[in-house]
Amino acid sequence: MPEGDTIFRAARTLNKALAGQLVTGFETVLPKLSRVDFDSAITGRSVDSVESKGKWMSMTFSGGLVLLTHMLMNGSWHIYRPEEPWQRRTIDMRIVVKTEKIWAVAFNVPIAEFHTPDTLRRRQGLRQLGQDVLASNFDPVKATGQLRSREDLLVGEALLSQSLMAGLGNVFKSEVCFACRVNPFRRMETVNADELGCLVETSRKFLLANVKEASGDRITTYTGMRRTTGRANSEERLWVYGRRNQPCRQCGTPIESRKQGEDARTTFWCPKCQPMEPPRQSNNCSQFFG
Repeated sequence: MPEGDTIFRAARTLNKALAGQLVTGFETVLPKLSRVDFDSAITGRSVDSVESKGKWMSMTFSGGLVLLTHMLMNGSWHIYRPEEPWQRRTIDMRIVVKTEKIWAVAFNVPIAEFHTPDTLRRRQGLRQLGQDVLASNFDPVKATGQLRSREDLLVGEALLSQSLMAGLGNVFKSEVCFACRVNPFRRMETVNADELGCLVETSRKFLLANVKEASGDRITTYTGMRRTTGRANSEERLWVYGRRNQPCRQCGTPIESRKQGEDARTTFWCPKCQPMEPPRQSNNCSQFFG
């Protein structure tokens, strides 16, 4: 499932491969994109840049035209040499951006739109985004203020709210809560200042650790190798996510899980390390795991 780290790596890879290159061909099975291509041909333009913000990606072409995509649960971008066999079925192709040396192929992308800079600024869902956790100018003080503004939410719900802080998905939600010893089913109003700071700082720490240049950028897909524990063994790469009924890596208590939020996303936690009762004294952020 693509989260902010996956989209960041995809955008970085596409930018390296395409920025400054002339588009020699454009294909799509999406009617709305086809109409724009017919009226304002993509072929002959150059790719100015590819950037990510949270879980959104924008590919800007010369002349100011912007291709905006969102992967949701199953979408992905791949890059190939011309005529190189694809790793996904042709029937899953949605977009192909061709240059002389590289083809960028979007598979199963559910949201794909062309925009001008003006319509992009007004795009519902994008203009309401909170700070991107991976942004170079990320401000943790502003992020804590945004999270604190929704004290009515449960912690897990707040971390998934892209309007408060953009980039975290279901995996990181559970992992960040565990690392900070915060139960994801507590209400935000019960979270003290140190815990809130820990949630923000660990969110950025975990995502940054998963977008290092060695993370694997040749072909960008979700590989399932996201890590939060810092352990070399691939079977020990996550603290709690996907580990229902398995022993906690810290205390041995069986990990629990249940659905959470309007989208009923599954949340994982350790009932001993992450009790429902707020701590009697402040947590120290130096207690980070991994």
